[in-house]
Parts: sequence; structure tokens; C-alpha cells
Amino acid sequence: MGILNDRVVIITGAGGGLGAAHARVLAAEGASVLVNDINQSAAQKVVDEIIAAGGKAAVNTSDITNYEDSARAVQQAVDTWGDLHCVLNNAGVNRDRMFASMTEAEWDTIMSVHLKGHFCITSHAVQYWRNQSKEGKSVNARIINTTSGAGLQGSIGQSNYAAAKAGIAALTLNQAAELG
Repeated sequence: MGILNDRVVIITGAGGGLGAAHARVLAAEGASVLVNDINQSAAQKVVDEIIAAGGKAAVNTSDITNYEDSARAVQQAVDTWGDLHCVLNNAGVNRDRMFASMTEAEWDTIMSVHLKGHFCITSHAVQYWRNQSKEGKSVNARIINTTSGAGLQGSIGQSNYAAAKAGIAALTLNQAAELG
């Protein structure tokens, strides 16, 4: 028995790195984990590892930077396990470049994945939880947003990444104040 038995979690960017580590740990603690990643084979590998260890997991390839497509992740979690209790926003990319050489595309890619991605999928989860609350159901949910020290201190060659991570920190503070 784990501390997350009967909890359903979506983890974005869970096909590798920190997201995959989050997925393995939360599943080991009993959570049913929707492994979201645009790389289906990477996500499937993490799901296979979780299932082999006795956990519950499924692959989701929704593009979290697309508002409509990100809704599929929330719907899949609810359809598969009957509820949703947590969105762990971990997806991220890097486009390292000194500010003077950075392209608009390098800036936009980081903002899209880090900030818009956190917004899109979480917006759908919050709407789901709000509807549950309006129906009189008790909601015990969490939003976990991954950020970085780069957002607080800056990071040479990563002005786009640092700005996005600072934005995630501010978003998290506002979400806590508004949704708590």
C-alpha cells in the first residue's frame, strides 16, 4: 500500500528525465499514472516499466501546447480510472542561445511548452474539479508545477528558459491563491 492509492495523476513530459522519475515514484506509491509525452515510444517505455513493477499506467500523447488536444489527457484519465486528482506539469524543452542571437522561434518554443503547456492542461483539470465541486462532490486535488532556479536567478544563455520558469513560479502563486 502506498500513500497515493486510488489517486489518478497526469504527468506531462513523462517520457524521460525528471518526468519519468516522477511517474515511477508516484506509481510505486499507488497512483494510477497517465504518462503524457509527445514521444509515444518513450512514454510507452515508462508505462511498460511501471506495469512490470506492478503499477498502473497508460500512455497519452496529447500536445499540451494545444488547448483542445490537451483536454484529451484529462478526459483519458477520467475515462480510464474514473477520476483525476493531480496534474504534475513537468514538460519542458531547451533552446539555449545568448539573448543577442536568439530567434523569435527559439523564444516562442520555450514559452509555448513551458507556460502555455502548463496553462492548457491545467485549465481543463481545473474545469473538471470545479464541475465536481458544483455537483456537491468533495474535491481533493493538486497542481504541481515544475520550475527552476533559472527562473529566480537567471541563467546565461537561457533568457527564454529563465523567463518561462519565472512565469511558472508566478503562475503557481496565482493558482494557489485563486484555487485554494
